[in-house]
Amino acid sequence: MATIAVLGTLDTKGLEHAYVAELIRQRGHQTLLIDTGTGQPAAVRPDITREEVAAAGAVDLAGILERQDRGEAVTAMAGASAQLLSSLVTEGRIQGVISLGGGGGTAISTTAMRALPIGFPKVMVSTLAAGHVAPYVGTKDIVMIPSIVDVSGINRLSRTLLARAAGAICGMVEMEIPPAEDKPLIAASMFGNTTECVNAAKAQLEAAGYEVLVFAATGTGGRIMESLIESGLITGVLDITTTEWADELVGGVLNAGPHRLEAAGKTGTPAIVTPGCLDMVNFGERASVPEKYQDRLFYQHNPQVTLMRTTPEECAELGRILAEKVNAYTAPVTVLLPLKAISVISAPGKPFHDPAADAALFTALKTNLRADIPVIEMDCEINAPAFAKACVDILLKTIAH
Repeated sequence: MATIAVLGTLDTKGLEHAYVAELIRQRGHQTLLIDTGTGQPAAVRPDITREEVAAAGAVDLAGILERQDRGEAVTAMAGASAQLLSSLVTEGRIQGVISLGGGGGTAISTTAMRALPIGFPKVMVSTLAAGHVAPYVGTKDIVMIPSIVDVSGINRLSRTLLARAAGAICGMVEMEIPPAEDKPLIAASMFGNTTECVNAAKAQLEAAGYEVLVFAATGTGGRIMESLIESGLITGVLDITTTEWADELVGGVLNAGPHRLEAAGKTGTPAIVTPGCLDMVNFGERASVPEKYQDRLFYQHNPQVTLMRTTPEECAELGRILAEKVNAYTAPVTVLLPLKAISVISAPGKPFHDPAADAALFTALKTNLRADIPVIEMDCEINAPAFAKACVDILLKTIAH
């Protein structure tokens, strides 16, 4: 039997949370009803009051409510909820969490959920779940379920959807993780245009006794990879695909933020870094490309993805940025350069083949890199078997030291 936290604004959505809590108890689990409301008194009796939540985060809730600033109240209760849930998890008092909410409730509860470990069951039923959920999910495994109708009463639709959500969190806490041998972890970055390289490297690393976690270099993937490296779980980093920096610099839609490529340096994790897919910036459908780029070179990857070739000037700046990031590494790091192509479509005869842009990238990277950091230049494409093997061989040697 598990204890599941039912977290939410019990002033406006108390009856709905109580309904979910009752369904969970009917499955044989215990519940901990937690109030994060900041308006009227709770509509149902909580197990942990809003005042206790606020105290967990050293929040002066009474003072905030006197100022009648809802934004301040939501922000404060979000932080306090994160503190409370983290403590409950650490103490082993809860084994899962579920919440229901609109805008404010979703902001509070997902902030709290993001403070919890990956793998801990988290379910958020939200009016916002069908839209842009990245700010709410962040780099954590929060299951977002669209509420379809507003979380406002128990009706024909909500009765069904909330029951399914209750079943989801119960199923998550009931599921036992199958045992397996824990092997040292390698984090690898991959894109469609570097898949062959990463798959080949993955097979070789697995044969050497490692488990490889592959992250899609799509912005969110890069952020998640960085967070796991920072957690200390990662033994080595195979950063084949640093393309997210092209989107960060130029304004594409798959950027991972300005701290991409920093985690390995902070944690002293051995790493391989290559300029994989820095030849491209990602946009959505063709009509979504900013007007200022209309005269640039594009490749329509599919109807929803438009790739734009980076210019020599942009590539030079990308080379400088990569060097700056890698220069901060304290553990062994090696930069490998595939001179013939940094993606499938930058190879000779392909749409993004641009020797001048590649040369600008390589030159800037080598010029700005610390003198003691090895640079291996290989006369091949990034997806050549020899390039994958070189990346693996060097990474294994650096890990061994």
